[in-house]
Amino acid sequence: MTDTKLEPLFGVARLIKGIVLDVDGVLTDGKITYASDGSELKSFHVQDGSSLKLLARQAIAIAIITGRQSNIVERRAKELGITFVQQDVDSKASALDQMISNGFPASDLCAIGDDLQDLELFDHSAVSLNATVANAHPIILDRAQFVTQRPGGAGVIIELAELILRAKDRWPHA
Repeated sequence: MTDTKLEPLFGVARLIKGIVLDVDGVLTDGKITYASDGSELKSFHVQDGSSLKLLARQAIAIAIITGRQSNIVERRAKELGITFVQQDVDSKASALDQMISNGFPASDLCAIGDDLQDLELFDHSAVSLNATVANAHPIILDRAQFVTQRPGGAGVIIELAELILRAKDRWPHA
């Protein structure tokens, strides 16, 4: 990804204080797999983990909000040091409001989602940058200011990290 492709978004990306992530379809490929014993399986891309750690080291707050409940998501969040996690939510906007009341940044947030229930985050007053993945729902693709080149589950967060950190002149791989 070149600076010239990213530059139109630098103004808003430079101000980002936190990222709100959906899980299924963003950090995973969106498939829900059940083992024969009834347990659920999810696959996470290692590049997302390293990218989220890179953002956190640069003082970008990270949150996960998902409509499903999964011990796997809890485990992954713990591995990555993400403490703002809301699962099994009916309203992602209400979940974000609760996180904000518990210390998550109250403005200049980036929301990344792939499906219709993520529109609530896109419309939230604290969110100034709407991002999505290449294989998102068409309505989400239309509403997003930033669309990754990669599909969900394929390490999309590195693209978002590059946008935000280049805008802040803190991209370590220049």
